[in-house]
Amino acid sequence: MYAKVKSLGIFGLDAFEVTVECDLSGGLPRFDLVGLPDAAVKESRERVRASIKNCGFDFPVSRITVNIAPADIKKEGAVYDLPVLISILSASGQMPRGAEGYAFIGELSLDGEIRGVNGVLPMLIHARQQGISKIIVPFDNASEASVLDGIEAYPAKNILQVIKHISGEAVIPPCYNPNTVETRTNYSVDFADVKGQETAKRALEIAAAGGHNCIMVGPPGTGKSMLAKRLPTILPDMTFEEKLETTKLYSIAGEMNGRALINERPFRSPHHTISAQALAGGGTNLKPGEISLANNGVMFMDEFPEFDRRTKESLRQPLEDGVISISRASGSVVYPSDIMLIAAMNPCPCGYYGHPKIECKCSDAAKKRYMDKISGPVLDRIDLHVEVAPVEYEQLSSREKGEPSSEIKKRVDRAREIQRKRFKGTGITCNARMTPRMTKEFCVLDDEANSILKASFEKLGMSARAYDKILRIARTIADLEGSENIEQVHIFEALQYRSLDRKYWNGGKI
Repeated sequence: MYAKVKSLGIFGLDAFEVTVECDLSGGLPRFDLVGLPDAAVKESRERVRASIKNCGFDFPVSRITVNIAPADIKKEGAVYDLPVLISILSASGQMPRGAEGYAFIGELSLDGEIRGVNGVLPMLIHARQQGISKIIVPFDNASEASVLDGIEAYPAKNILQVIKHISGEAVIPPCYNPNTVETRTNYSVDFADVKGQETAKRALEIAAAGGHNCIMVGPPGTGKSMLAKRLPTILPDMTFEEKLETTKLYSIAGEMNGRALINERPFRSPHHTISAQALAGGGTNLKPGEISLANNGVMFMDEFPEFDRRTKESLRQPLEDGVISISRASGSVVYPSDIMLIAAMNPCPCGYYGHPKIECKCSDAAKKRYMDKISGPVLDRIDLHVEVAPVEYEQLSSREKGEPSSEIKKRVDRAREIQRKRFKGTGITCNARMTPRMTKEFCVLDDEANSILKASFEKLGMSARAYDKILRIARTIADLEGSENIEQVHIFEALQYRSLDRKYWNGGKI
């Protein structure tokens, strides 16, 4: 006897259709599982056997061959437990008719309970594209499965519930679609809490308005981490496409935690002891790393020089291209990594170089070694360089509230709306992602601004990348002011955010 059912698999960010076939034949009892399964898939034989018996069904006493096709793609994880069980029950005549109209995904416990799996959202997106309209998913993934229109996802708690649903005895209600419900994020932090640091606040406003990367340099306790943690409160709201893309990454990584959709921009803050692989992604199953989990959001790297050099260098491709390519023995994947990097660091090992009141105790050689931990190519990819100075007592003790995040966000939203119209239909979302051709087209300077930039380029020995970045920063500053052209004052302000490497990095070219 023979039966087959539909299922789905995941590799990287892409899902693929899977067919689970079962053949029952004569001979000595044996249960073979083929189709390039990994160890977790092979172990499903014991889970399926126990589930069938403990749910009151008869496990066939015959030669059982289950093929998970296509056979040239390695199958990983316990997502195929449920379709394997359904195929065996169908082949042995214990399954009601109608199973062929569904796709099945889910891990099984020994008593027949269906447990949640990773990657449900990209699987459902692929199923909809392939014309699969009905799919049985674990109840634990119900929120995530409710996001899409055009497909009916039925959340099941156990095998008996699936059998009753297919037979029509007790139909499972499909997942409710919450897309019409607008979700607003209520942050517990606000820029109004920050005393002083107007220059740093302005720099982060520019960073948020144009999607620029930023590094903050200053002594301990000046508020660098405090400022960075408040950046998400002024970022523009995510579009549905951005939410969907980010949710797919979190679904694959198993970090949904019962959420239907990632509605707020991610803020990832890995510890400086993180490995290069954990930051970039990879491993046996090629899962996304911290860089990809920060997609469409913020990656905050505190104590930036203390990160391993290989870890910092892994930022090069995502900062430049907005994607990260991972190649391992098991295959190659490309994950989106459109991030805003916010880095924070001290100016020297003791932290007090340049402090107006505390003397630095580091030797020149120690300071140079410390700053050289950040390579020129990585520093060159960071748009805004900001010095965060110590706050005076009068500012700290003042009862006057600073400007709230809500007001700053209004200016950021207006600037992003200008950029949205400017780049409509190009796939570019902000000034920081402009191509060189776009930079030339949209960063138009008046005569005074052009002469200032020319003099600065020749005097400071800028690189071509730094030149483009200054133009993009100036374009963002002009957008914040609603100016069509880039004027002299915009260039002056943009140039001041590219001067710290001359102070701290021994006069290296910017």
